[in-house]
Amino acid sequence: MIRKDRFTQGIPISPSFQAILESQAPSAPPVHAKSRMVVISLLSILIAILASLIAKVLVYLIYLITNLSFFGKWSLAASGPATHTLGLWIIIIPAIGGWVVGLMALYGSKAIRGHGIPEAMEQILTNKSRIPPVLTYLKPLSSAIAIGTGGPFGAEGPIIATGGALGSTIGQMLKITDYERKILLTAGSTAGMSAIFGSPVAAIFLGIELLLFEFSPRSILPVALACITGAAGHYLFFGPGPVFKMDFHPGTIPVQAMVVYSGLGLAVGLFSVAATKLVYLIEDYFEKIPVHWMWWPAMGGLVVGLIGYFYPHTLGVGYDNIIAILSCKLTF
Repeated sequence: MIRKDRFTQGIPISPSFQAILESQAPSAPPVHAKSRMVVISLLSILIAILASLIAKVLVYLIYLITNLSFFGKWSLAASGPATHTLGLWIIIIPAIGGWVVGLMALYGSKAIRGHGIPEAMEQILTNKSRIPPVLTYLKPLSSAIAIGTGGPFGAEGPIIATGGALGSTIGQMLKITDYERKILLTAGSTAGMSAIFGSPVAAIFLGIELLLFEFSPRSILPVALACITGAAGHYLFFGPGPVFKMDFHPGTIPVQAMVVYSGLGLAVGLFSVAATKLVYLIEDYFEKIPVHWMWWPAMGGLVVGLIGYFYPHTLGVGYDNIIAILSCKLTF
């Protein structure tokens, strides 16, 4: 089947997925649609404020666990594992963090596993945007433990999942439609991303493409307000400066450089496809290991720790690596 709309014209999709998308599409707006939009918009702003607070708490948790794990001190100061002095002990710290996360998944909720966005998409498409409320606190806590003990992950995935869980939970507590609950879930997810990166426009497009699956004022306006609120939260909690600071600022860009940028974009796009396929290949491989899935994070943590012993800068969030690249300070 071929979808025929202005955004996906000519893209082949399966009939089952087409049916799911059609079920997610909004019906004709009722008479009180405007008042409902105001209510959903106000709820989206509230969720965005809470998501901004959770984003700050998540970052503090990552710093706290990093300081405890690698430096043995109770501190919320920003730090990374790269400057540790633990020697060979560094290998087992990510494994210990993975073991703790495995226990949380076993006795808390299996839903804390995963990347964040795919799981939110799944709940929208198959479960009427209902995410277990327990994820609102289990996801940031487990992510902070995984990252704080050296896991090479960013904070954006967990906060997107946490914000989505928050929006879905509030939507389940209120008497609203499945469609409105999807808007609140998207508002929470994108507000979390905007709060971490201070990027409201990018967050809006992410919500349209990956979570809303449609381009309608009824959904975009509340989500846009949530993203703007999340950006304000970033300004308040993380400061007005850029997330990734650049020491090197080029002057005039020659036209010839555009060709290089295009080629680089194509190369990175192909590499991202290969990296994504590799991630899922390794996940499929773990499914075949005759060990309970609770131990998988610990097993992966051993590999992370081994790599981190030789290359400490691979441990943790890694935002300092991005800044070093942008400042022309990191070699190939």
